[in-house]
Amino acid sequence: MAKSHVLNRRDVLQLGALGACGLSLSALLEGRARAAGRPGHPAGRAKACILLFHFGGPSHHDTFDMKPLAPAEVRGEFRPIATSVPGYRVCEHLPLVARQAHRLAVVRSFHHTDPQHNNAGYRMLTGADPPLLENTVAALARPKPDDHPPFGAVLTHLRQSAAPWVALPYEMVNGVPYPGQAAGFLGARHEPLWLKTDPARGHDFAFRDLDLPPDLTLPRVRERGGLLRALDRAAAPVGAASADMTTYQARASDLLTSEATRRALRLDAEAPRARDRYGRNVFGQSCLLARRLVEAGTPLVAVYTHGQDGFSPGLSWDTHANNFRDLKNKILPIQDRGYAVLLEDLADRGLLDETLVVWMGEFGRTPKINANGGGRDHWPDVFTAVFAGGGVRGGVTHGSSDRIGAYPATDPVTPQDVAATIYHCLGVDPKAVVRDRQGRPFEVALGGKPIGPLMA
Repeated sequence: MAKSHVLNRRDVLQLGALGACGLSLSALLEGRARAAGRPGHPAGRAKACILLFHFGGPSHHDTFDMKPLAPAEVRGEFRPIATSVPGYRVCEHLPLVARQAHRLAVVRSFHHTDPQHNNAGYRMLTGADPPLLENTVAALARPKPDDHPPFGAVLTHLRQSAAPWVALPYEMVNGVPYPGQAAGFLGARHEPLWLKTDPARGHDFAFRDLDLPPDLTLPRVRERGGLLRALDRAAAPVGAASADMTTYQARASDLLTSEATRRALRLDAEAPRARDRYGRNVFGQSCLLARRLVEAGTPLVAVYTHGQDGFSPGLSWDTHANNFRDLKNKILPIQDRGYAVLLEDLADRGLLDETLVVWMGEFGRTPKINANGGGRDHWPDVFTAVFAGGGVRGGVTHGSSDRIGAYPATDPVTPQDVAATIYHCLGVDPKAVVRDRQGRPFEVALGGKPIGPLMA
């Protein structure tokens, strides 16, 4: 058997769900062939992706692109510290991440033109360029059926994945939900499985909706699923809406009957020491749950984080005021631990080489500290994103910003290039085509190119 057709543990877990979706081994392999897009496209090393998306916009100056020689009103209060990569420094409040720098590929020259949260989030989550909108609630970009699909939707579509992609623990909302979280023109069957935390339970992540009633056993669920599929086949000709409903039903059946999925969602099965290691907070436990999900065969997990637990007004990555106080005392300690431990845990389990981990937000923050209590405002003109694992070279930096972190100085990178890099690492040709509801073709990365120097 050719090397590309060798099945591994992840394939076996995925095949366990194929029956519920009416697919077969041949369909799985055909889906992989379609995902390549063009003959000769190199297979990516990553089998899964964990996207850590920091909505609100992290300050690049106060994390991965510090400017210690800039004027005080730019460099701010934090000091840079040494990392495991000679010559590269990060913020002093990221000491655990500093020890993982040899696993990181830090790109310091991302840029686009949109300072509005919703629009900018859509750009980074899909690679699409929406029209510029006013920063008012009435004009805020919101999800639409003809949106370009995000990474998880494209991945499950091209791979014909039986397992859905997963989003957790919060929906990103700024007046209205950010576009780029829903499947766009690929339709309902490629929506994410949302695992939203109950605010009353915090980081416990107890998904009671997936528990079976006491009188309903797994064999009975499977039997009912088979009967439902038989009825569907005997019904009138299947249209797009009924096909989507069948997919919903198959997904629900798989979630209820897949032992691997049910185990992955049982965070209480993790040793207390392991949960403590990630941090007993929503972000830390979300990272742990993401690791468990990719281990169980989930193709992509999007972790949306606003910095720290809860939705406290004025306390998030959107640091228009009290930037240094809130980053130091609330946000960076939680983020430092969860991110660093995720990378280390994936590496210890032999999963990092096949799991791409992406750290990014919708934009950065202004170079100059404002007069509003020492905050930084929206700044899309240059910012930082970080890649690790999944065939990416570790211990490298790519691109640079100018001396005050205002604009790209070398090797500018676009949201389309982010998309192309993610798809390339996952074995999807960035030039692969998906079609909208009218049948019009769109390249998945919309013309972006993989960031070549990052590839191992």
